[in-house]
Amino acid sequence: METKQYVAAHLESWLRDELFPLLRIPSISAQPEHAPDMYACARKWCELLLAAGADTAELLETTANPVVFAAKQVDPDAPTVLVYAHYDVMPVEPLDLWHTDPFEPVIRDGRLWVRGADDDKGQSFLQVKGFETALRNGWLHCNVKFLFEGGEEIGSPGLAEFCAGHREMLKADIILVSDNSMIGRDVPSITTGLRGLAYWEIEVTGPERDLHSGIFGGAVANPVNVLCKLIADITDADGHITIPHFYDDVEEVSAAERAMLAQVPHDDKAYAESLGVKALCGEKGYSTLERTAIRPTFDVCGIWGGYTAEGSKTVLPSKATAKVSCRLVPHQQHEKISRLFIDYIHAVAPDCVSVKVTPMHGGEGYVCPIDMPAYRIAERAYEKAFGKRPLAVRRGGSIPVIADFEKILGIKSLLMGFGLESNAIHSPNENQQLDIMEKGIVAVAEFYREFGKR
Repeated sequence: METKQYVAAHLESWLRDELFPLLRIPSISAQPEHAPDMYACARKWCELLLAAGADTAELLETTANPVVFAAKQVDPDAPTVLVYAHYDVMPVEPLDLWHTDPFEPVIRDGRLWVRGADDDKGQSFLQVKGFETALRNGWLHCNVKFLFEGGEEIGSPGLAEFCAGHREMLKADIILVSDNSMIGRDVPSITTGLRGLAYWEIEVTGPERDLHSGIFGGAVANPVNVLCKLIADITDADGHITIPHFYDDVEEVSAAERAMLAQVPHDDKAYAESLGVKALCGEKGYSTLERTAIRPTFDVCGIWGGYTAEGSKTVLPSKATAKVSCRLVPHQQHEKISRLFIDYIHAVAPDCVSVKVTPMHGGEGYVCPIDMPAYRIAERAYEKAFGKRPLAVRRGGSIPVIADFEKILGIKSLLMGFGLESNAIHSPNENQQLDIMEKGIVAVAEFYREFGKR
């Protein structure tokens, strides 16, 4: 049976009987009350991996959430693929923006709607079913290992230490990852670069308690005002980050690669309309695709302070807090950027308040060589699944552990992502298109059909 026919014949039952129960588990790593759900999800993955054909599957403890490790050996002399994924998901708030229950899978309009449909349970499932398809049809010519973690959405705590302590167990020739996106449903692409990340919490404190804004306003610094100015001054009118030495290690992408990126189909007007904004903005001198792929950024991820409930309360707040992040490009080290950021904030903060900056998590960027044999095999696999050759593009997201894999295990990663920008990952109403899921499984199975074949 051909790959496409096999996948089409099994997809409905795979989703209903295997993926849906997995998606119903609220494995939110950012919220401590879901700790039992992390274990439940890990155990479910063990069950599914064994059913897919893995010889072994076990839950292993780390200093944070457990990892799932599974393996299938077809020949001790054959090359080995290590599949990485994560089973934790983002929080679902605000709940009132969801059209359906965030943890009850619903198929509507050709899409699967549920938290984790794309990031990363849905895409992990594509990898597992691609492996199973190859195995059941006699196309698997390599050994396969699976490493599924439960903390990617909070910076993968404990995973680097786990990898360092299990180098022999994780030994492989290539790492496959499906935790990223394509350019579009009709424009398949393979991600050849990821940005790094640095993340902080800033707390600005003024008076020892909230004050009456009429009696004290004008005499005492308002922490919210101060915090807003500190944040606003980090970027200038041209979208350039003002932190001294921030750009020292920024890679200047070659004219050839910028030209290749310019060939990617993109319409600024349609892009803005799809996001519900009147206009786009960003660093001067760069296109939208360049801003989101090859340039660093600064963003406020959350900010609060003072009175935010219904009605009004004339208060001068005691504290204000923000969570902020930078997306980094290859060669920018997140620990160095973190120190530069902290030094900058303390240097420019006025004496009328006290400021505390707490680093949270971060990671390096990553570049995948397009001349690797595994990359060329993936290109052909995508072409069989989607009917056209995939583009090679850098993307703006971050998977910090990918750089750790290269550093600790010495293995390159191949980013076979099948997400779409319209899938609303990290947002209410996350979804994934069923036809893309089907093609993704086909692409993974076709990769295995060729990889390791003698």
